[in-house]
Amino acid sequence: MVNALQAYFKKPQTIIAIVIAIAFQLIFSAIWMTAYDGVTERVDNFQIALVNQDKTTGAMIEKQLVGKLPFKVITLDQQEAERQLDIRDVQMIVQIPEDFSQQLQTSGEKASLVYTINESNAALIKSIMQTVATTITDMVNKNVATQGTQAVLEQLQMPSAQAGVTAQSLVGKVESQMIYTHPVSGMNNQMVPLMLVLASFVGSMIMAQNLHQSTLLLAGTLSKWNSFRARLVINFISAPVISFIGSVMVLVLGGQMERGFLALWMFQMLLIFAFMFFSQMFINVLGMSGMLINIIMMSMQLVTSGAMVPRLMLNNFYHSIGQFLPATYGVQGLMALQFGGPGISSSIWGLMIITVICLLVSLLVVALKKEKVSKGIHQEESIPVSIPSHP
Repeated sequence: MVNALQAYFKKPQTIIAIVIAIAFQLIFSAIWMTAYDGVTERVDNFQIALVNQDKTTGAMIEKQLVGKLPFKVITLDQQEAERQLDIRDVQMIVQIPEDFSQQLQTSGEKASLVYTINESNAALIKSIMQTVATTITDMVNKNVATQGTQAVLEQLQMPSAQAGVTAQSLVGKVESQMIYTHPVSGMNNQMVPLMLVLASFVGSMIMAQNLHQSTLLLAGTLSKWNSFRARLVINFISAPVISFIGSVMVLVLGGQMERGFLALWMFQMLLIFAFMFFSQMFINVLGMSGMLINIIMMSMQLVTSGAMVPRLMLNNFYHSIGQFLPATYGVQGLMALQFGGPGISSSIWGLMIITVICLLVSLLVVALKKEKVSKGIHQEESIPVSIPSHP
């Protein structure tokens, strides 16, 4: 056993394997702990759109929401609020219907506050906004119905005594009506964008490592440009096949595809291209040491992409870094393709720009590298020949 251990530790690959395992622990701990530190304290970055169609009781509710909620509350008309919700600029719409005051006064009826949430987001947003909706309804029931409604009823020329009795009867009369746009069917579908991004990048990273090892083995037998062109061809052949298999698996296993299979396949192919050139760039520049950068980039992309935690809840550093990483645009595009939402042109352009930049960097590195000369036997070298002696 001692001899076996000595044999293993004489091989540099053994040391490298242990170092990489340690690196994963250090990198993931450092990035995830710092990225998610104070996340819950940044909920004030969320925006709620208030659509007030009732100018009586609605004005009082609007005043209370602006003063008491730990979010930015902006007043918009219905059409603009829906547009901003669709592009994820606001996280929820709170609508006060125009007949809200009338419903409060009508015996046997409930007055509804209408909440609209876009599910084509990180799952945490839906959970937070559902809690906020319950809080708002409770606040309206306790404050508006018991304290403010009496004054409103008096303004409507209702006798003071009757207004007081009516106000007391309104406690608990306000209810929540929830509307979900671009609904997500189950947690399995919610996790698909994260799964596709993770699988695509890890696959591209391992592929980059093995292609580099093949390049080292072929050094001296192929020119640097032939080697580079061959790797490009491998990328262009592999990406459509890999993305097709991934998209088929999502389809077969019941994944949502709001915009169809072809759109998902084509976008995932573009995402894999971006990941391939992104991960290969670091190895082209740094050699096998580039794998350490790729491990850092994997962890960085998972926390900044918005698949698990909304990007609005990240600190400025990680939020800014995410704008330069392909996973961010991958998650945005995949959510829109799966569940519906805004167009994916910005995601496509983001991935294309990253791909082109990474390709140009790799081209520059190859151009600056010295050509390796084959170490084969040359004709001018003497070849020793054994001549038998004569008796």
